[in-house]
Amino acid sequence: MWRHPVSLVGCLVLFGFVATAQAYRPEIVSSTPRGMQRGTTQTVVITGARLNDGRQILIDREGINVNSVKPIDASKVEVEFEVPADSQPGLYPIRLVAETGLSNVMMFSVGVLPNVEEKEPNSEFAVPQVIEKNVTVEGAVAREDEDYYVVELKEGERLTAELEGVRIKKGRSSPFFDPYVAILNSQRFEMATSDDAPLLQQDCLCSMRAPADGKYIIVVRDSSFGGSNDRYRLHVGSFPRPIAVVPAGGPPGALIDMTFVSASGDAWIEKVQLPSEPHEAYPLVVSSEQGVSPSPNFIRVQPIPNVVEREPNNSFKESTPGEMPGAFCGIVGEPGDTDFFSFEAKKNQTVSIKLFARKILRSELDGVINVYNAAGSRVGGNDDSGGPDSLLNYKIPADGIYHVSVNDHLLGGGPGYAYRLEVQLTEPALVLTLPDRRRYEATQINVPQGNRTAVMINATRVGLGGAIDISGLNLPEGVTVTPIQMPANRTTVPLLLTATADAKLDGRLVNFVGKIADNPIVGQYTQRHQLLIGQNNSVVYDYNANRAAVSVITASPCTFEIVQPQVPIIRNGSMELVVKVERGSFEGDIPIRMLYNPPGIGSAASVTIPKDKSEATISLTANGSAAIGEWPVIVYATVGGNEIATEPSTLTIEDRLFAFEFPKTSTELNADAFILVDIEVLRDFEGTCEIELVGLPAGVTCETSKAPLTKDTEQVSFSVKVGEKSRVGQHKTLVVHAAVSHEKGLIKQTEGTGTLQIDKPIPAPVAKPVPAKMVAKPAAKPAAKPPAPVKKKPLTRLEQLRLLRQGKTEQAE
Repeated sequence: MWRHPVSLVGCLVLFGFVATAQAYRPEIVSSTPRGMQRGTTQTVVITGARLNDGRQILIDREGINVNSVKPIDASKVEVEFEVPADSQPGLYPIRLVAETGLSNVMMFSVGVLPNVEEKEPNSEFAVPQVIEKNVTVEGAVAREDEDYYVVELKEGERLTAELEGVRIKKGRSSPFFDPYVAILNSQRFEMATSDDAPLLQQDCLCSMRAPADGKYIIVVRDSSFGGSNDRYRLHVGSFPRPIAVVPAGGPPGALIDMTFVSASGDAWIEKVQLPSEPHEAYPLVVSSEQGVSPSPNFIRVQPIPNVVEREPNNSFKESTPGEMPGAFCGIVGEPGDTDFFSFEAKKNQTVSIKLFARKILRSELDGVINVYNAAGSRVGGNDDSGGPDSLLNYKIPADGIYHVSVNDHLLGGGPGYAYRLEVQLTEPALVLTLPDRRRYEATQINVPQGNRTAVMINATRVGLGGAIDISGLNLPEGVTVTPIQMPANRTTVPLLLTATADAKLDGRLVNFVGKIADNPIVGQYTQRHQLLIGQNNSVVYDYNANRAAVSVITASPCTFEIVQPQVPIIRNGSMELVVKVERGSFEGDIPIRMLYNPPGIGSAASVTIPKDKSEATISLTANGSAAIGEWPVIVYATVGGNEIATEPSTLTIEDRLFAFEFPKTSTELNADAFILVDIEVLRDFEGTCEIELVGLPAGVTCETSKAPLTKDTEQVSFSVKVGEKSRVGQHKTLVVHAAVSHEKGLIKQTEGTGTLQIDKPIPAPVAKPVPAKMVAKPAAKPAAKPPAPVKKKPLTRLEQLRLLRQGKTEQAE
């Protein structure tokens, strides 16, 4: 096992390099249809690019069976999906596995209601498309398009329309499809409208009860009348559609009475059986005699008892009492409302107070939390913590009762302002993530048969110390992970994956876990997929996966290796790292790079092994504070779209060998000078050493710019000649290269900068002409020296004023 420290400092993110590989990967963009009814089997056509070798579909959650995958051409693949009748409705993250690698993630919808296709013409209010209640319409919005649908309702019947548009779109769009939905009566008066519903992340939800028998029209369009054949799924029916749940979670395995609240404020209670395992965000689908909600509400399933607010609790004197640990749950029910809870804590305890609203529950609440002592004095608070939700870690100053309040940042309130406030002692945590190689694109792991690939994996520790051992669960057959331990003082490490030559072409969802010796905490993996990017690169919709996709891809003809350096790189030094390739049948150029740079190490960003060569060198430099130690380094190459890694090689970083100083040298144009370099040998070295003076200004030459250096050398002098056309001034460009020739290699150190001052020569004095008839005069006797002046004592200010009053003119110094 490798046990060497690594750091993300200096990691290379070479967009062009990664883009080359990305151009070979499959990309999925859309599908027809964009979703299907549960309890059915259907052929779905997935569209995109580079799909002709697709062979498998990976789905991040259970609920869809894949019966077959059949590529049609480079832009289409037919997939037969079978959705069991008991599958949960909602969005399913899918990706295509091809022989050349993994595609991006795209959402596919599973619904409860039967699909109905939009039929044109339906772009005018007068000629809407007639649909039944309780169906899902698959439609598309063109530019300035409006789609109208009409249903018949009886007085008192509820009609709800929920649209999936943003949530099933993928890619970069500016502007992106921002849907709008309204329900109109036959006189075209709006009964309900929706632009952005926080529960649905900029998709739409509106609901109403029919005031009378008649026809009611639903209109779908882009909110700014844009559109570019943007696909949507419109669920229309009488199904329940809560926008808030209280309590918003509970302990694993618990049977809980939950209150569900609709957009109109109607509430009802259902018993809910929670799963036996904890969930950060559990998708709860609501069912009743009116039907099943088309998408879930998300709740927290954690081993913390619930405390539900009891009104009135609008001040610290009316706080709903609770205990720690506890999950304080409620709704900020009206504008200006503030909810208070109380708990008891002991001195020096550090209490974590974490609000869940927007991030998990998708509530309308932009929450603010404040903490008060028993006397009602505010002692702490937080507004946003990495997003609109709040987090406060508060150290208790004294035993007693404390109060915590929740309110909206803009003092809003309503039925959709639900929250869950988890109050407990701070607990240690460990989270693993894969950093993006290319901005906005989640890293995929593709391992060529008989070869290797590598990625960086990051760790975030909370209240934990110690080295981390990382492993992968459920890897494809024939794939192994080379364990490289992450030291206690580092947050990132290379992850090397190797596939055997006979490994089956296969894709798996892998859970990477991290463990610290003698610690029960197991680090969990999460990866953010940014599915829709809008204007100014804002992330409109994303998805967090708890497993990484790993696939075995077709073999590459090439393998690579680093020639193990036999000497260290030293601070302020440099090195040429040699990389060799066994080309096989591949004849083209091969770009290579470092997977990451140890801290203080720089590397050439663009290196290519030419098509007629079998090796290249990557130039490395170490600054004056490079991290001393042994570092596992990996070089990465792209061959025909395959991303291939070398085995790790050890790069040893040591302190510098010499200290150089440059006494300032001054000279004139067209003159000779000596540049001195003072030398201190900091530690013994093996082999012979030679130093070279470089960085001379233009017009300055040095016939012997190299000189030997031994352990006893204290100063070296270089003779230079300054030309008459050299630039006058101060030149801070002098540098010394030291090269230690060792039997195992060359150790280089570079130090600077010295100063060379070049001036113009001082002109010679000019003699005055002597008149021809001038008669010499006897030399005059030297004049007598004037007597030395007597130094007067300075006058005080009072004495100066007295002299002025007497009319004196003597000046006082």
